[in-house]
Amino acid sequence: MTPVTLQQDPVTSYRRPVDEVLAAFDTDAQHGLSEDGARARLEKYGRNELAAKKPLPGWRKFLAQFQNVLVIMLLVATAISAGLWWYERDAALPYEAIAIFAVVLLNAIMGYIQEARAEEAVAALRQMSAAHASVIRNGARRSIPAAELVPGDIIHIEPGDTIPADARLIHSATLQTAEAALTGESLPVSKDTLPIAEEATLGDRHNMIFSGTAATFGQGRGVVVATGMQTQMGHIAGMLEETPAETTPLQKELARVGKLLGIIVIAIAVVMIATIILVEHVTGFAAIFDVLILGVALAVAAIPEGLPAVVTAVLSLGVQRMAHRNAIVRNLPAVETLGSATVIASDKTGTLTKNEMTVRAVVTASGRVSIGGEGYAPEGEVRREAGRNKDGAMTDNETAIIAGPLRIELERALAVADRANNAVLQKHDGHWTVQGDPTEGALIVAARKAGLEAEALNARFERVGEIPFSSERKLMTTLHTDAHKQEHLLVFTKGAPDLLLGRCTRELVGEETKPLTADRRVEILQTNEQLAGEALRTLGVAFRYLPADAPEADEVDERVEQDLVFAGLIGMIDPPRAEAREAVARAQMAGIRPIMITGDHPVTATVIAAQLGISGNKRVLSGTGIEKLSDEALDQAVKEVSVYARVNPEHKLRIVKALQRGGAIVAMTGDGVNDAPALKTADIGIAMGVTGMDVSKEAADMVLADDNFASIVAAVEEGRSIFSNIRKFLRYLLSSNIGEVLTMFFGVLLADTIGLKAEEQAVVLPLLATQLLWINLATDGAPALALGVDPPDAQAMRKAPRPQGEGVITHQMWSGIVSVGVVMAAGTLLVLDASLPGGLIEGSGSVRYAQTMAFTTIVFFSLFTVFNARSDDQSAFVGLFSNKWLWGAVLLALLLQIAVIYVPFLQQAFSTVSLGLEDWLLCTLVASSVLWLSELRKLITRIKSRD
Repeated sequence: MTPVTLQQDPVTSYRRPVDEVLAAFDTDAQHGLSEDGARARLEKYGRNELAAKKPLPGWRKFLAQFQNVLVIMLLVATAISAGLWWYERDAALPYEAIAIFAVVLLNAIMGYIQEARAEEAVAALRQMSAAHASVIRNGARRSIPAAELVPGDIIHIEPGDTIPADARLIHSATLQTAEAALTGESLPVSKDTLPIAEEATLGDRHNMIFSGTAATFGQGRGVVVATGMQTQMGHIAGMLEETPAETTPLQKELARVGKLLGIIVIAIAVVMIATIILVEHVTGFAAIFDVLILGVALAVAAIPEGLPAVVTAVLSLGVQRMAHRNAIVRNLPAVETLGSATVIASDKTGTLTKNEMTVRAVVTASGRVSIGGEGYAPEGEVRREAGRNKDGAMTDNETAIIAGPLRIELERALAVADRANNAVLQKHDGHWTVQGDPTEGALIVAARKAGLEAEALNARFERVGEIPFSSERKLMTTLHTDAHKQEHLLVFTKGAPDLLLGRCTRELVGEETKPLTADRRVEILQTNEQLAGEALRTLGVAFRYLPADAPEADEVDERVEQDLVFAGLIGMIDPPRAEAREAVARAQMAGIRPIMITGDHPVTATVIAAQLGISGNKRVLSGTGIEKLSDEALDQAVKEVSVYARVNPEHKLRIVKALQRGGAIVAMTGDGVNDAPALKTADIGIAMGVTGMDVSKEAADMVLADDNFASIVAAVEEGRSIFSNIRKFLRYLLSSNIGEVLTMFFGVLLADTIGLKAEEQAVVLPLLATQLLWINLATDGAPALALGVDPPDAQAMRKAPRPQGEGVITHQMWSGIVSVGVVMAAGTLLVLDASLPGGLIEGSGSVRYAQTMAFTTIVFFSLFTVFNARSDDQSAFVGLFSNKWLWGAVLLALLLQIAVIYVPFLQQAFSTVSLGLEDWLLCTLVASSVLWLSELRKLITRIKSRD
C-alpha cells in the first residue's frame, strides 16, 4: 500500500480500521518507527510546532498610533506651522507647532500603553503544546521532545498527559480525554479504537485524540497522523493568522469624521485663500505667506485637536469603570462596540453554565427525588417530588419529606454511586473542587447532600477489587467487604442504564429485592428517556451480594457483573448559572439577541437554552447541518435559530460571519481554544478570565474576570454609557469648532463690514491661530473630558441598540452642532465689531483688544455650550449638578482663561491684553445666548416629539 502523506489525508483516519491506518503511515504498532525513518520524516514534514509570526517591533506598534486621519491632519498642521515660524521668526519658539505635536504625542503614548499587549494568540497556543512525548521507536519506549514527533510515530498516553499531536488510537484501556478546549464538550470523552463509518465532527471522533487536549483517565496508544500546523490546533492557529482585525464602529466613525473635517478644511482654506488673493489683490511673497497663515489658522479652527486625546482618555476611564464590574478591556475602541451590540453569541460550557456536573434527580422504585444546590459544594436540599406527568413536568408543586422505602432506596443507590468511584472531593480555601472525573465527582457530592458521610462509608466498605470502565462495556464495577455482613462481599456497578439493566434480574424496593419484570424494565427505560429529554445525563446503579468463598471472589472479572439488583437511575447536568437567566432577560430587554453556540449535544443545548429563555421555538442547528447549508441558506437560518450544537471552530466562524452579513453587531463569548477564531472575527470578542485559556484571552477584546454572563450585560450597560458620553463630547467639541471656523471664515470675509483692518497687513484675523489652539486644547479639553464621565442614563438598558449604519453623529446632532456654531460665530463677531472703531457697531479699541474680546467671548460660548451638549432634546437644567467633574472642569477652564488674559508671559505668547469688569460682563452676557436659544430649540423638539 502506498503510504499517504500528511498533506493528503491526516484527518479521515478515524473512518479507517487500525491496520489500514498503520499501513498507510508505514509504521508498526509494536516497534514504531526507526530513528533513521523518523529523522527523514522530520526533514520532510518539519517540527511538530505551530508556525510563529515574527513579532511586530515596539517602534512599529508605536508608529501605528499615528495612522488616524485626525492625527495625520494634526501632524500636517504641525509641519506647516513650524515651517511658517521658521520663515517668519516672529516668536522665540514655534508655540503652535509645539502645542499641536504635544497633543498628538500624548495621544499616541496613551494608546500605546493601553494596547501594548500585541496579538499573542498563536504564542498562547504554542504554550499549550506538550513539552515531551512518550514514543515507541526501534521497539523501545522512550521520551522525546514533542517537537520531534512525526507522522507515523506510535505514542503512549497516560492520565495527566497533554496530547502532543493528533493521533488515531490503536489501543484504548478506558482512555478518556478532556476536549472542552477544542470541542466545547463539557465532559471527558471516552475513547475507543473502532472505525467510524460516516463523517463525524471533532466531538464525535471517539477513536481520535487531539493535540493540546489532556488525558484524564485510562491509558492508550495511537499512531500520529498530523503534526504542527496540520493538527486541529494548527488549523485554529492558521485561522487566527488569516482572520483580519475588525474595525469597530467608533473607529470607522471617527475616521469618517476626520475625512469629512479634512475635506471641509481644504475646501474652506482653498476658497478663502483664492477669494482673498483675488478680492484683496494680494501680491508679493510675504503677502501670500500671510494668506497661508490664514489657511493654518482655519485648519487649527476646524480640527478638534483635543478629540483623539479625549476619546482615548474617556475610553481609558471607561475601561477602569468596567474593570470594577469584572470586565477587563484589552482593545480600547471595543468599549463602544459593546454598547451597540445586537447579538451575544455565547458558548454554553463555563459561560452560561458553571462547567460543574451536578446531580439533579435520583429515581428508584418508590419515586423520584430532586437534589438542589450548585457546583461541587455538598450543600443542597434533597426532597421528594410529589409527581410528574409523562413529559416530565411537575404535576404538583408540593413536595414531601423523604422517608420509608424511598429513603432506603435513595441511600443504597447513592452509596453504590459513591463507592464505585475514583474521584476525590476536596476543599481548598473555602472552595470545593473535584479531582478526577467530573461525573464521578457529582455522584460523591450527591451522596454527601443525602447525608452519606465519607468516613462511615470508608469504615464499612473496603474496596478489594475493581473492573475499570471501558467504552465497550460502558460499566464500572468495584468489589468491597461489608463490615456489617462479613460473610458477604458486595459488588457495586454503575454505567449506561440500558446495558446495566440487561445484567439485572431483581430490583431494590425498600429493604427487599423483587424480580425485575418485563413491564418494569420498559417503565425504567421510559423514565431514562424522560430524564434524557430534560437534558440530564443518566447513569444506572446496581449491586449484588457475593459469598466470600464464591469462585468469582478470587479473581475479579466480568463474571461478577451478572444477576445484579437494580438500585435506581441518577440524572445529572452541568446546570445554568443562577444569574444567567436574569442576564439573558436583561439583554433581551435591551434589544440584544442572545444565542448559544456549543460543542455539546443538541438535546442538552436545547434544554439549557429553554431554561435560560434564549430560545422559544426549540429549533437547534448542528454542525453537520451547518456544513450542508450554503452561505445564503445559513444567512437565512441564523435569523431564526438561536441554538447551535456539536459545532467545530469553522462552524462558529461561519455563524458569526453570517450574523454580520445580516447586519448584526456580534459580541462573541468563549473560553476554549476552539473559540479563538470566532472571538477574533466577532465585532467584540469576550473571553472567560477564570476558565478561559490564554488563546481565547489573547484573541479577545475583553476578558471577564469572574466568567459571569451577567458581567457581560453589565459591560454592555457601561459600553452604552460610554458611547452616550462620546456623543456628548463630540457634540460639544464639534459645536465649538464649527463656531470657530465660521468666526474665522466670516470674520475675514466681512472684515470691511465689521471694521477689522490693519494697514500693514493684507489680512487681519479675528482670532489668532495660537488663540484657537488654546481654546481647543486648554479651555475645551477639560470640559470635554468631564462629559466623558457623565453619569449613565437610567433608561440605557431599556432602549434598543442604535440602528446598524447610524453614525456616532446623527442628522439631529449635526443640526444642533451647526445651529450652535452659527450662534457662537454671530455673537463672537458682534463683540469683535463692538470692540473696533467703524463697522456696524461703533467701538474704540485696538485690533489686539478686539481679538482678546472675541477670544474670551468664544471661550465663554464653549463653556455655556458644554451644558447644552449633554443632550439633543433634554433640558440642560435636568441633572444640572449631577456631574461634579463638569463643574470643576468649567471652573478650571475659566481660571485658565483669566490667566491667559492677565499673566504677562501668556499675554505675550497669545497676543492678549487685560480686560475690565464691563468687558467680562459683556462677553458673559453675549455667550449665554447660546444656552437660552438651545433651550428654546430643545423645547420645540420635545413638543414635536410628543405630538
